[in-house]
Amino acid sequence: MSGQLFLDATVETFQKQKELAEGAVAQLDFDRLRRPLDSNTNSIAVIMKHVAGNLISRWTDFLTTDGEKSNRNRDGEFVDEFASREQLLEHWECGWGVLFQTLGELTPTDLPKIITVRDEPHTVVLAIQRALGHTGYHTGQIVQVARVLAGDNWTVLTMPRKGDSGGE
Repeated sequence: MSGQLFLDATVETFQKQKELAEGAVAQLDFDRLRRPLDSNTNSIAVIMKHVAGNLISRWTDFLTTDGEKSNRNRDGEFVDEFASREQLLEHWECGWGVLFQTLGELTPTDLPKIITVRDEPHTVVLAIQRALGHTGYHTGQIVQVARVLAGDNWTVLTMPRKGDSGGE
């Protein structure tokens, strides 16, 4: 596989994850986005805040600084302080914007380079794979929580089960 093919596939996969999460988010009002399923789970708004914070930290100065930035307040990512849906979506877009800008600047010659995340060395390829896994995990959470909160008003985001309009 060529390096450019890998980078293009990476961007496409991240875009699909973002679209899937946004399709779920669009089906809920702001109050439901802020509602956890129970006291032991995070709301969609908190998951979105965490994803954005992670993307900003990991992908800012990706090739030159550790992916865990000293100014990141990871614990604060799990506190919902959004005053509006617009504020939440603006933060979400900021994180994804950093990711897509950085991915657009990477070249195939960058792929074998070594970067650090929490002082651990990673090839660029491994860092990308870990990021895809992380965002995919949280995308699944967003979709599942939205599916539960939407109830009978849910619109399927992927191919529905045969004879079913409500499954995922």
